[in-house]
This record gives sequence, structure tokens and C-alpha cells, in this order.
Amino acid sequence: DGHPARQESVTGETPIPQNRMANLSQETDPMGQVTSVSQLTDVQPTDWAFQALQSLVERYGCIEGYPDRTYRGNRAMTRYEFAAGLNACLERINDLIKARIGEVQIQEDLTTLQRLQTEFAAELATLPKRLDSLEASVTRLEAQQFSTTTVLTGEILFAVSGVGGEDVNGNDIDANIIVSNRVELNLNTSFFGQDLLRARLAAQNTPNFAEITGTNFAKLSFTGDNRNDIELGALFYRFPIGRAIVFLGVQGIGFGDFTPTLNPYINSSLLGNVGNFSGESPIYALNGGRGIGVEYRFNRAVRLSLGYLASAVNDPRIGLFDGPYGAIAQLTLLPTPSLSFGLTYVHSYKLSTGKGSQNAEDPFDGAATSTNSYGLEASYQVTPNFNISGWLGLINATAESNPNKGSDASIFTWATTFAFPDFGGRGNLAGFIIGQPPKVIENDVTGREDRDTSLHIEAFYRYQVTKNISITPGVFVITNPEHNADNSLIYVGTIRTSFAF
Repeated sequence: DGHPARQESVTGETPIPQNRMANLSQETDPMGQVTSVSQLTDVQPTDWAFQALQSLVERYGCIEGYPDRTYRGNRAMTRYEFAAGLNACLERINDLIKARIGEVQIQEDLTTLQRLQTEFAAELATLPKRLDSLEASVTRLEAQQFSTTTVLTGEILFAVSGVGGEDVNGNDIDANIIVSNRVELNLNTSFFGQDLLRARLAAQNTPNFAEITGTNFAKLSFTGDNRNDIELGALFYRFPIGRAIVFLGVQGIGFGDFTPTLNPYINSSLLGNVGNFSGESPIYALNGGRGIGVEYRFNRAVRLSLGYLASAVNDPRIGLFDGPYGAIAQLTLLPTPSLSFGLTYVHSYKLSTGKGSQNAEDPFDGAATSTNSYGLEASYQVTPNFNISGWLGLINATAESNPNKGSDASIFTWATTFAFPDFGGRGNLAGFIIGQPPKVIENDVTGREDRDTSLHIEAFYRYQVTKNISITPGVFVITNPEHNADNSLIYVGTIRTSFAF
């Protein structure tokens, strides 16, 4: 008839809503002489209240948990636990009354509920407050998570690789196809949710192709051989302070670990570049080991990275400042979300990038060397499926000891990288790199200047088999190895299978 139906029980009597039960007239109660549960610390299975609630639970299904809908409580409950169960039954029966479902059988059940409600009035009244307190505690816990649980992540790499052509002495490279591996296990711990303590265990056996070719230009990106002995590959702690992120490293740290190198997609020996030169500007490799780095974010568009690393800090005769060291400052600009620039300065008391020609690695015939290096890096996300990045790098080197003390040399490097994420399928990546490894363009020392120009040309394609497994065939060729046109082409190929978990 368009009007709400009257709420009536199946007994024909007008039901009493939950909020009115407390006003029921008292009736003669045969259990009146039983000790009131308000006088008990806990509610025992032998108490009338316990048994009354058990009967209601099994009749109306107030508390779920067992397939046969039976209530199997067989232990004492605190009064607040009991009140929570009672509250569930009150809400359930009230819903049945409102829905006019014929399950509220007799007035006796309502009378029992009224008595239980009276006995546990204080506990029922505190339930909302306790719930609010619990919600506040959960919110606070989520905001201030503290867990010293250590999470294990890992990377495993298998590679089938080969190198061909002629070495820098003009001899055919006598090398067979090799199978090598790298295993890295990271133990990651966070103390307050925004920090990271990482200890990395590593084992690897990929040889350095420079030993058979005579040039660093032929090295693979995952080169490293400790005969598969397990050793501490890296150990660092990263944590925020205001707008800054502080990076403390005591083993296996490089400038690129806390400074944006601006070569996304490509710069990854596990999932990206296969050549050692093509991951990042060589000036980031001028020093490494142990030290501190800080990245300060002025805003979304401006970041400043500072760092100091030394390689022999655990030697009391050398320490932090008397041995090989390097200091970096980089201003990173992000004028738009898709465009970024880096202006980099590195001062170091060491010249060894592992990526340059023999002259670029030792321009002064064994003399101790200091450097002042300048870099310009850029990255542009043209579309979601195309990125172009690159760098220019200039290293000004000075001889600090005899036989050529005071001599100067200039070393130049550049590269352009092209990345095509999701090329041919989701998660896949095609990459192409062309660049010039570090080359001595000027030198006060006669005979130690590179007369020609070598190019590193690389292509790879990563096929994402599953979320955690990928296969990457890749190849790179070196023209005029060691920046010497008399040297013949060197080519390196690999098929790398990567597992990440």
C-alpha cells in the first residue's frame, strides 16, 4: 500500500527494538538467586550468562566461524570479550526484527537479551570508545610502522657470451664461447618505513674481456670474477632527514648509487645495457668504495646531490683523506616530468674509470693523478614508449708526481642512448647506444694522446618472459679500438637470462 510495514514478530506481538529493551518491565526470574555475572572477573563456561549467549549464538548465527554454526567456546572470556559477542547478537536479532524474518522465536529470548544487556551495560557502553581507540591505534601504527624484519630479494644472471675480431696487437682473438653467472642476494631492513639498510652478498665469474682483447672497450656490463666465492658486495644505509636523503656506504658504493645518472631503462647490468661503457657517464666511475652521499630536494624540479667516497678508509695509514678519493656535486633539473638535466662536477685523486683507452686511464705514464671533471647529462621521455638520453663528459687531469709532475691532459667522452620500453610486448625493452669511450684529446706528455676516434655501437632486446624472468640478446661493436684506426673491429655478443625475486 506504499506505507512501511508494521514491525511484528511471528508471535503476533509487537517486537521491542534493541534501544528499548532496557525499558522492559521486570518479570519474575527463576535465575534471580544465581550470582550476578557483574560480580565475576571473567565469564566462565559454567555461568548462566555464558550458556545463555551460547544458545542465542547457535539459534541466530550471531557469531560466524564454524561450518555447523555451533558455538564452541570452551574457555573463560573477559567481560569485554563477552560483551562483544553479546553486542553481535543484539545487532543480529534487531536486524531480523526489522526485516520481519520469522526467526525470533519466543519472548523468552528477548527477556534473556534484556537481562544480559542489563548485566553488561557498562561493558557494552565502552565498546564504541574501545573501537575508536583501536582505530586510532591502528592509524598511528600505520603512520609509524616499525619493523626490524629483514626481507630477502635477489638477482640471478646467466650469460652465454663471446668476443671476436683482432686484439690491439693485430692478432686474432683466440676465445671460445663462455657461460658465466652472477648471483646477488640483498638483505633489506627498514626501521621506520622510509629508510633502508641493505647488505648484499655476491658471487660471480664473468671474465674481463680486456685481458684477451687489450682494451677496456670490450668489457661486458656484468663483468666481475671472484670465482663464485660469496663475499660482501655492498653495504649501505639510506634514510631521510627533512627534504634530504642521506646515503652512508661502507662497501661497494659508487657515485651513481645516490646521484641521478639520467639514463633510464638502459643503465642496468641485469635488465639493460650489455656493454660496460653504455650504462652511465664514465665520470661517475672515477671513484668508489666507502663514504657518504646526500640528495637534497628543493622542490619537484630542483635537486642537489653531494658526496664523498674513498677506497681505502679502513687502512690507518691512509684513511679518508690520504688515499684515492672522489667528491661529487650535481645539480639535477626537471623542468617538466618528461625532461631532466644534470650538471655534474667531480674532483678526484685517482683516474681509473675502467672504461677509457689505455692513455685515458693513465695519461702520465704511472704518475699519481688528480682530476677535475665536468658532465652534462640529459634525458627526454618523448612518448611513453620512447626515451632518448645522453651525456657529455670532460676530464681535466693533472700529474701530481714524477716523472711528469705538473703535466695536464684533457679527456673527452660522449654517448646517446635510445630506449623503446614495451617494444613488441608489455615489459619488453629495445635499446640502442652509440658513443665515444674516454679519449685523450690533449696531453702535455708526448706520445700519450689518442690520435683517432673509436665508437661504441650497441643494440639489445630484452624479452620479458614472466614478471621475474627475462632473456636479453645483445651485441656491441668497437670501431678503431683504443682510438687507433690501425686496430680492427672488435665485436662482443651475449645472451643474458635474468631472474629477479
